[in-house]
Amino acid sequence: METLAQLALKSAAAYPQKTAVKDQYRSFNYQDMIDRAHALSSYFHDKGFVKGDRIAILMPNRLEHIELDVAVSLAGLIKVPLNYRLHPREHQYMLNDALPKLIIGEQELINPIGSNIEVLSVGEAYESVVHSYLGKHYLENVDEDDLFAIMYTSGTTGNPKGVMLSHRNMIAGALSLAQVCEVDYNDVIGHVAPLTHGSNFLSHVSWLYGSTQVVFNKFEPEEFVNDLKKESVSVIFLVPTMVNLMIQHPNFDPSQLSTLKSINMAGSPIASSKLEEALNLTGPIFAETYGQVEAPMCITMMPKKELSTRLESCGRVGLFVSVKIVDDEGKEVKDGEVGEIICKGSLVMKGYWNNEKATNETLRDGWLHTGDLGWKSPEGYVHIVDRKKDVIISGGVNIYPREVEEVLNLHPGVKETCVIGVPDEKWGENVVAYVVPNGKETVSTEALLALCVENMASFKKPKSIYIVDELPKSSYGKILKREMRDQHKEVSV
Repeated sequence: METLAQLALKSAAAYPQKTAVKDQYRSFNYQDMIDRAHALSSYFHDKGFVKGDRIAILMPNRLEHIELDVAVSLAGLIKVPLNYRLHPREHQYMLNDALPKLIIGEQELINPIGSNIEVLSVGEAYESVVHSYLGKHYLENVDEDDLFAIMYTSGTTGNPKGVMLSHRNMIAGALSLAQVCEVDYNDVIGHVAPLTHGSNFLSHVSWLYGSTQVVFNKFEPEEFVNDLKKESVSVIFLVPTMVNLMIQHPNFDPSQLSTLKSINMAGSPIASSKLEEALNLTGPIFAETYGQVEAPMCITMMPKKELSTRLESCGRVGLFVSVKIVDDEGKEVKDGEVGEIICKGSLVMKGYWNNEKATNETLRDGWLHTGDLGWKSPEGYVHIVDRKKDVIISGGVNIYPREVEEVLNLHPGVKETCVIGVPDEKWGENVVAYVVPNGKETVSTEALLALCVENMASFKKPKSIYIVDELPKSSYGKILKREMRDQHKEVSV
């Protein structure tokens, strides 16, 4: 395996005049992109940065994300992408942990942090650096097992942890995504999800084929589908929340997705009923993957042609990982039995930055303990049941929130759901559901309870159902169950 910079350099040598990346303002061909990346790499070297130094990146989706990936790789540095939607206090924690030598990004996002770290603002200052160093080249000796990025987890169970990802990890993920999304030379890869997270893994696929990348700076469902057609986007990464917002928009027209070949859907689970609705509207364009920041995107892969017949599975084991389902003692369980999903291989992180305790807890004998519960069919298809920490224990019996959510989502008037366990003196925990309507049909607690009676055992039914306007979500669109529990405590008091 090679480094990300080597892949980009090969694409530039093969297709120098082909458009490499564009956003709403600018467009660069492969030769331009490589020249700009070399200029930035030379600038980093002249500043005295050495292999292994960190550079933080804080900005919304812009094409600079793409060329900086090449530049960082050329210079042997480690990028620290910061999600611009987070609070400055969260950014401050990550910066204090990673200790980068430089922050590159938008000044209005950087100022509130109050950091003393040197800043290079995108715009005039950034372009001045690029143009001052054009024609210069600096290439560090980088190995595939060297770190490329420190990507921070969402911090839903405490302070975020810095996941150390090597070039090997990134390329293993890119090769896996290329296969499941059926990418080729002719594809145009779009980015509307944050390039600090899931969409970034798809961006590296482009350098395997010399594909064009189009960067969108916001997601507004109606405008987004128009942009897809306008830019002839054929492959894109979307989280389930985006898919739901798109297909449930009153003006959604599936014909506007005519250029799309593959939507890589990942980031959080999607109810099978909502996935079926999407497939009925769009046809077989969804390729589903399951992964974590610690094992990017492709622990399992479900190709488009199989998804419609296996809506409740996240696919078979990916190309660069081995998977086992184990019990609490670490022993592998039989097919069909629920246990924790663990994995190892080229896809799996090197560990957590500055956090040996968390690394040792999560990586055991090389196996990444995902914290996800699931089971595997005899044919090798993995089914995720729930997060281990979200399991509800009522009367000594395990209840998986996702199972209840699947039933509630059968109602055609439901947009999304969140099921949590709340303390109960008699039973230990009770099942409580929060439901967001989509406006298409009236939703009542009576109708939802009737659905539960028809489709699940009585002890799994929610004791209470709340119909609300929205659910708390992370900046990546993932429902925050911990925050939901906190909000429920406040309502219950």
